[in-house]
Amino acid sequence: MTGNTRVVVVGGGYAGVMAANRLTQRDDVSVTLINPRPDLVHRVRLHQLVGGSDDAVVAYRDVVAERVRLVVDTVTRIDAAERGVTLATGGTLGYDYLIYAVGSAGAEPGVPGAAEFAYQLATLEEAQRLRAVLDATPATAQVTVVGAGPTGIETAAELAEQGRRVTLVCGGVLGPYLHTRGRRAVAERLAGLDVTALDGSGAKVTAVTGTSVRLADGRELPSEVTVWTVGFGVPDLAARSGLSTDALGRLLTDETLTSVDDPRILAAGDSAAPSGLPLRMSCLNATPLGARAADTVLSRLAGEQPDHLHHGFFAQCLSLGREAGIYQFADRSDVAVRLHIGGGLGARIKEIVCKGIPQHLAGEAQKPGSYRLHRAPGGVAKRRRLLDAHRAEVPATAGRAV
Repeated sequence: MTGNTRVVVVGGGYAGVMAANRLTQRDDVSVTLINPRPDLVHRVRLHQLVGGSDDAVVAYRDVVAERVRLVVDTVTRIDAAERGVTLATGGTLGYDYLIYAVGSAGAEPGVPGAAEFAYQLATLEEAQRLRAVLDATPATAQVTVVGAGPTGIETAAELAEQGRRVTLVCGGVLGPYLHTRGRRAVAERLAGLDVTALDGSGAKVTAVTGTSVRLADGRELPSEVTVWTVGFGVPDLAARSGLSTDALGRLLTDETLTSVDDPRILAAGDSAAPSGLPLRMSCLNATPLGARAADTVLSRLAGEQPDHLHHGFFAQCLSLGREAGIYQFADRSDVAVRLHIGGGLGARIKEIVCKGIPQHLAGEAQKPGSYRLHRAPGGVAKRRRLLDAHRAEVPATAGRAV
């Protein structure tokens, strides 16, 4: 059914799909989802694509509501004044509300040789390219994974479990988010897989060549395949469109996820910076943020005051190959605590999480408004305290990103 209010969702990841599905609660709203690929990239499985145990894609027909119009294209500019978006293939689409959910990608490597010789895997195409390279490389070849966050740890474990010779270069601490106890469990699992983990300040990469990785302490590691998993960045679409962003390029919003520049533009997922205090980039936060952005639009259409953002639950879940994993609990400030679940049970929990994400999206497609995790009680007071502390540290006025 054609609606009277046009909502365009830019980006078809976890946040964008959740927002698009949720908006179909109203028959007088037409929803267009714009994404450069014809399928949902299941990002939490990209390391499995590299290892060969999953293709890391989900068909949109399985997770997107029938009333959502899918446009396979890329938005090159947002014209807030005219309320329209320009598409890479030509033409424009108008909107009454726009939800900005362009997600994140790997940060540009600042190390000499990394962009030329190392392989990233923050996107589907990067992961597919790396998989092809590994398929063509002998199993005895030395693989070096640079970066010991979730992507680096999961990729190193996945490849080592297959018998690959893997060195994990931490460039600092193994698993920075993890509690000391959780970090110890991860280190033990990696050691059991014969992964050589190098940490400390001397293990920072200073250069990458086609056959080696050089470290700050002078060591030169032989490396036939180098995988780069250091840092995340966001597309510069918002900044190029003249919208206010934080230093990383995330769209600046208030606590209802509404742009500080335009009440008709909202943000969700990794590309949102509510009050300049963004949540950690993760699927755990992306899906609830998508629901929250949609609820803000629906509240305004109903003439109601939108709720503010609040989160009451945080954690981090990592697979350590197919046979082990870790579920790291955290407090309401998103700081890891002593409690974690590891081993085979940790792996089973991670698999439940991976299967649960598309199930949440499909459930919202079938019954819009049924998703409730973003409304879980307990996060309001904590978010307010975090905001008060943040405002005390940061000047009240923020410059427009250039």
